[in-house]
Amino acid sequence: MENYIVSARKYRPATFTDVVGQEQVSETLKNALASGKLAQSFLFCGPRGVGKTTCARILAKAINCENPTSDFEPCNECNSCKSFIANTSFNIFELDAASNNSVDDIRNLVDQVRFAPQAGKYKIYILDEVHMLGSAAFNAFLKTLEEPPSYAIFILATTEKHKIIPTILSRCQIFDFKRIADKDIVKQLNRICESEGITAEPSALHVIAQKADGGLRDALSLFDKIVSFAGKNITYQDVIGNLNILDYEYYFKITDFFMVEDASSVLNAFNEIINNGFDGEMFLLGLAEHFRNLLISKDEKTVALLEVADDVKERYHKQATLVNETFLLNALNIINQCDIDYKTSKNKRLHVELALLKICFLNTQIESALSVILGEKKN
Repeated sequence: MENYIVSARKYRPATFTDVVGQEQVSETLKNALASGKLAQSFLFCGPRGVGKTTCARILAKAINCENPTSDFEPCNECNSCKSFIANTSFNIFELDAASNNSVDDIRNLVDQVRFAPQAGKYKIYILDEVHMLGSAAFNAFLKTLEEPPSYAIFILATTEKHKIIPTILSRCQIFDFKRIADKDIVKQLNRICESEGITAEPSALHVIAQKADGGLRDALSLFDKIVSFAGKNITYQDVIGNLNILDYEYYFKITDFFMVEDASSVLNAFNEIINNGFDGEMFLLGLAEHFRNLLISKDEKTVALLEVADDVKERYHKQATLVNETFLLNALNIINQCDIDYKTSKNKRLHVELALLKICFLNTQIESALSVILGEKKN
């Protein structure tokens, strides 16, 4: 049996160019390397799975690289790069602050810092999840971070910047990593599919990207799960079946029922959704997202905000022409209020059904209100 490597590790970027969705951070770090104006303490902040630790490792390699490329990427071929890749480097140290967060752990780190590197210019310390350090451990680290030796560079990474004490923040050059856009995640998934000989429907990859919520590592984990089930051919149905996602077909169908005020069909469709194992709150959130997508599909200036596959985008555009903005805005208000009251409701199913019935007859209410207003103006 072959040693299986998960996609998040197998396709982990080895250079700044390979990092997905963090171009601003990558360019800034490369410019710092090019100018020789490197800070001695960095703090990488952002959500999980967006490339903080990966960029820290690439930066550490690039700093000690013996033969950097013309754009200051690590060569991944010199002794320094190879030793880091093989986990045998004496100059680059990684510490997981989540499990090494005591004062003694930090004191051991401080003791190591005192010794100059045996080979290479710098000793680089990567501290992951640094917000997990206790206040005493932070204080033990503070003096070293304030006045580090000329050969020491610290790269801290955290998902919770607000938990780090201000005295640490003030001593670091801070880089904020953003959530990765769905389109960038889909591009990366397509590259992996090409490399692995996998065919995937565009809508399937878009659903994986949306479910990952801006985290590429989460997207790759979901992708591996789907591949384990579907093999070399991934379909939209495979994805929604495995990730417990409500099929967007229901929302298109229910919206059509709303337009003709077919209350019985709306309630039957909702009953089918409940019987398939989805709860009312999940359905409400999906319906709100569907109406939001219809609303932004009505204007060419906002249609770029629609992050779905091209075939689904066309369906949104088509249905948006049949629904007016007043209906959508009022429906979103009803859904929002229903969502707010959902947790305190004693009969949650009836609570959602009442909201659906209100939406179903919205057009009639809007027309009646307009008739009253126009009648008053004539009088």
